Amino acid sequence: MTEQSRAAASPADPAAAPAAATIGDLHSALAAGSTTSVELVTRALDAAEAAQPTLNAFRYFRREHALAEAAEADARRARGEDSPLLGVPVAMKDDVDIAGLPTAFGCDDSGRAPAAADSEMVRRLKGSGAIIIGKTNSPELGQWPFTTGRFGVTRNPWSPDSTPGGSSGGSSAAVAAGIVPAAMGSDGAGSVRIPAACTNLVGIKPQRGRIPSFPEAEQFHGLTVLGPLAHTVADAALLLDTLSGGHPRDAHRPSPVSTSEWVGRDPGRLRIGLSFDSPFTATPVALDPRVVAATERVANALVRLGHDVVLDGPRYGVLLGLNFLPRSMAGLEQWSRRFPDPSVLDARTLGNARNGRLLGGLPLAAARKAEPRIRRRIGKVFDRVDVVLAPTTATPPYPADAIDGLGGWDTDKAITAFCPMTWPWNVLGWPAVNVPAGFTDDGLPMGAQLMGHTGSEPLLVSVAAQLESELQWHRAAPDRWW
Repeated sequence: MTEQSRAAASPADPAAAPAAATIGDLHSALAAGSTTSVELVTRALDAAEAAQPTLNAFRYFRREHALAEAAEADARRARGEDSPLLGVPVAMKDDVDIAGLPTAFGCDDSGRAPAAADSEMVRRLKGSGAIIIGKTNSPELGQWPFTTGRFGVTRNPWSPDSTPGGSSGGSSAAVAAGIVPAAMGSDGAGSVRIPAACTNLVGIKPQRGRIPSFPEAEQFHGLTVLGPLAHTVADAALLLDTLSGGHPRDAHRPSPVSTSEWVGRDPGRLRIGLSFDSPFTATPVALDPRVVAATERVANALVRLGHDVVLDGPRYGVLLGLNFLPRSMAGLEQWSRRFPDPSVLDARTLGNARNGRLLGGLPLAAARKAEPRIRRRIGKVFDRVDVVLAPTTATPPYPADAIDGLGGWDTDKAITAFCPMTWPWNVLGWPAVNVPAGFTDDGLPMGAQLMGHTGSEPLLVSVAAQLESELQWHRAAPDRWW
């Protein structure tokens, strides 16, 4: 885009634009016979490809295969079959295997052979009848909460100069732009919740292992889980339920969960801890007053819904980062070895990979051994409250190119300043849900996260659905500039 066109593409009044279609909307239209899956998938692909030069949400498209699968979905419906996702277009982050496409994870795909088979999650999603139109952009190996890299900058549908977050920023941009009603991402330090916060979406980080990681036994030594992004709690819960349940070769196999039935269910009067504390980091962290005010508005909505909200939160301690860093760096180093030519990787990636080699022995083993003790200590917050409410990011969305051209240390400072409050729940492996928390005066979305203990996805979904009914975030949509 030219500077002139960017200036003209200012964010719209969130209440002025029509809401994007949900999975439920598309299912109803398909069931009524007012459209077909081929028509929906064609429309989604056309919109994605048209937006690509400016929005840059996708890395690969599956037009031929997606249209063939859509035709089969229409044939199944004609035979009397039906399911909530049958024939509905969705998108997938580029860190899981889809047969016939490389799994480049935000990197140059030179020398990368296409995946020979679908990952278990993709297999289940296809089995539900959903149509994956393509793989969405990610920063290199999911390291950054800004979706930028060798493939260019992915932009926020609410503001072309702003980031849609990361590392699932391509997925959040595709959903927020109305290209698809929902998409899958992954969350290793907040990478579902952060982009959801940046784009006015619901983002669920499930319990570790809830959605299968096979053919990976686990991702990033247990930090990373797969999770949905959608406009509504119901749509995100539907995807979670569809994909829930471990694979026999997963390292973590919690039982399948059913959350859709909790949408609209009263969870009872809860005690909710409002926390503005972040764990110790090597660089300073300051919460933007607009984010504080937005989180307080969510807290006030919870009070109106009948809950007790108190200032209380997890006691993180000063050493939690020493558990996170070996796992994240060692995981990144393992991913980096999948690329035959290291010269295709960003210099910051190579530096982190070197750190991963140093941290991948005794420090990694010590981190994994310490996790149960950390869970017990931090989990004491749930002796006092049922759910924790906290900001998802420390500030509204950063500029889309905020880290372009920075060195490793300055990049790390930008990451810490933007999102210091999501990664502890990846260390713990517990569920969390981002809910939209309103907009800045200039139209940038903000989010807050509901954080729970082991197996609390149904409770979190119930509370998030209550907030959706109160705050009506799903009725807002960005003005089209892309």
